[in-house]
Amino acid sequence: MKIGTVWDRTTEVLSGRSGQIAAVALPTLVLPPVVNNALVLLVPPQPAVQLVAGIVAVASALLAILGSLAILALATQPSTGRTDAYRQAWARLLPALGVSLVVGLIALVLMAPVFIALIASHFDFAAASAAASAPAQMPQLPRATAMFVVLYSLALGVLAIWASARLMLLTAVVLNERLGLGAIRRSIALTRGLTWKLIGVLLLFAIVFAIATFAAQAVVGLVFRLILGGDQIPTAMFLAGIAGALASAALMALAYVFTAQLYVATREKPITE
Repeated sequence: MKIGTVWDRTTEVLSGRSGQIAAVALPTLVLPPVVNNALVLLVPPQPAVQLVAGIVAVASALLAILGSLAILALATQPSTGRTDAYRQAWARLLPALGVSLVVGLIALVLMAPVFIALIASHFDFAAASAAASAPAQMPQLPRATAMFVVLYSLALGVLAIWASARLMLLTAVVLNERLGLGAIRRSIALTRGLTWKLIGVLLLFAIVFAIATFAAQAVVGLVFRLILGGDQIPTAMFLAGIAGALASAALMALAYVFTAQLYVATREKPITE
């Protein structure tokens, strides 16, 4: 089976189930960031508001995982309805969260040598944070430390791209095969021989995602700044954020449907082209 066939299956699912997928994406992928933007941009900054914003941020992450699971369920089995998709998503939410935390912890451990090297060289993190908008004032590193940080970061970036490709099916495996940490090994096994193809898909998606979300926010923000005037910039930014959230959710839903169909295809037989 070819990658192009997976895309054809993806478009078939979207044409037939777009309404149900949108009904899941709106409350789980669109609403949380819109609420968070409202708190940040439209409500005066106060300790209570900041606390609520933090709670909303955590809830947004959980809802994003829930939404991804539900959309994967809808896209994997044609007979799955929205209610059943949510049921499956709730049942696998904690395992999916646990696996995500383990992967994140591994990433932090791999990043630790960079921070250890910076600390050992007495790097001034506070001064670096203050100089973020003025690169010329950034604290200098010893040459050896700087070389290590650059080379290690490049190697880590390559590893991250490889891991992203090989773990692309991780959530789909957690959902459909009811695995926990074993889903990591299973995802790597399913994507064997597909690394370069999936890296290409990921890079293309990243480019499209960045351009689409930026364009949506920039265009809508500019239009509403012109309509509302310069004294309503926070409102214009909030409305631009809604456009960005809609564009982001649409593309993420597309990615989840593609992932579901890729999982079905790799489970059936290897993809050779």
